[in-house]
Amino acid sequence: MRYRGLAPTSLRRPSGSRKMDRGRCPPTMTFMETKKKPGVAVVTEGTAQAALRRSAAKELAPAEEKVLRMRLGATPPRAAPLEKAGAGLSDLEIELLAYEIEAHLKWKAHKAAQESGRESARAAPALTPVPSRTKEKIIRALRKKT
Repeated sequence: MRYRGLAPTSLRRPSGSRKMDRGRCPPTMTFMETKKKPGVAVVTEGTAQAALRRSAAKELAPAEEKVLRMRLGATPPRAAPLEKAGAGLSDLEIELLAYEIEAHLKWKAHKAAQESGRESARAAPALTPVPSRTKEKIIRALRKKT
């Protein structure tokens, strides 16, 4: 027989007892701690990129942060000041850098010209017409009709 609502007083447990007590001694179980303890965290590439885009990494040295940004492809924050690339270079170093850039551009243009020359030579080989007996018969027949 099922009872709806509360069970009759004869079937109820005493108000202070628990199911684990079984009437013998007070419960010995304590509540588990709910504080989160620091441990190992897994950081994915996407979360690292997002963190570097939001702001500078405070725990990293500037060189380490730069390496991480280059490795992950994370751009610096928009509010971050730009680095001066030519700062501290003497006139001679600037001139040498200009010569290197000029030589590189000339080499690139020369390489592109060579590649395009090779492609055109490959694409259009000299074809010699091969006489076809069937073709010649058709041409002769057409000439006779006219």
